[in-house]
Amino acid sequence: MSDPMNDELLRLRGEIDRLDGEILERLSQRARCAQRVGEVKRGPLYRPEREAQVLRGIADRNPGPLSDEGIQRIFREIMSWCLGLEQPLRVAHLGPRGTFTEEAAGKHFGGAPELQAMQTIDEVFHAVESGGVAYGVIPVENSTEGAVNRSLDLLLSANVSVCGEVSLRIRQNLMTRADSLEQVRRIYSHSQSLGQCADWLANHAQGVELLPVSSNAEAARLASEDIASAAIAGERAAQLYDLPILHANIEDDPNNTTRFLVIGRHDAGPSGRDKTSLICSAPNRPGAVFALLQPFSDKGVSMTRLESRPSRTGLWEYVFYVDIEGHREDAAVAAALDALVDRAAFVKVLGSYPVAAI
Repeated sequence: MSDPMNDELLRLRGEIDRLDGEILERLSQRARCAQRVGEVKRGPLYRPEREAQVLRGIADRNPGPLSDEGIQRIFREIMSWCLGLEQPLRVAHLGPRGTFTEEAAGKHFGGAPELQAMQTIDEVFHAVESGGVAYGVIPVENSTEGAVNRSLDLLLSANVSVCGEVSLRIRQNLMTRADSLEQVRRIYSHSQSLGQCADWLANHAQGVELLPVSSNAEAARLASEDIASAAIAGERAAQLYDLPILHANIEDDPNNTTRFLVIGRHDAGPSGRDKTSLICSAPNRPGAVFALLQPFSDKGVSMTRLESRPSRTGLWEYVFYVDIEGHREDAAVAAALDALVDRAAFVKVLGSYPVAAI
């Protein structure tokens, strides 16, 4: 006598096998089409605006039950591997392996590109400028600790374009080979991560030496070599260095997020939902900063970020880093930028790019 439940399970598994076969055939068709695009198209094959439009369209048409984020991540991987058939990509990021920047690069580009870990943010910029890689991923600001100043300084001087952004939820973990926190004598981490966990450390690790290092992955490497040491880093670093996580999610802000920029040697076209990043400076006279910002208000352009940094060209002289909504080719944005050029002592448009999709 047959078991109805077992029969239904067999039927469902058979249906899944049939659907998997259809999915495989469709993916092969898409990949062959992507190969043909690579044969026909000239210029950069990676178009950030095109990928953003596809991902938004997929989310808009998503019938469920998979979440919009889940379905977008699946299609991101499909596009990544198909693009790899058209044009293999090399992408630089702040290393070593296991950093949050590596995770951001994987989130934005998928699993197909060759990720190259650089020792410093400076090396990421140099690799892009020299043509050693197609793109680079750099941290630019954290919701808790603010701007990554070295990235801002290099955006001012480097000959690169910003063509994308990545928003990554940062989960910090204390990892060590020690059995308890009482056995830990020192904690390694990047200075930004130490700041993001300052309250937790003050409450749980009083008297423990806090040692800033170049990256969280480097912190994990150091902690893996000494049972009296611990590191604050992400899960990827814990896996790479086989470090048990003693305390998870120790960041002070549950919404702790870092924003990364994608830099390359070409602009992104309009996608329909974009940002433009620029740097400007004001002449040294009363009301000059107000005059810099007025064109955005006059043209109805929303400013989402304003950051100042020393210009390094003179004592107490500053440049301003500005993010605005819209693409530089949008009529209102173009008009505001034209007016800004007439008022500012210096303007550098870093690039327009799609707002982070997921």
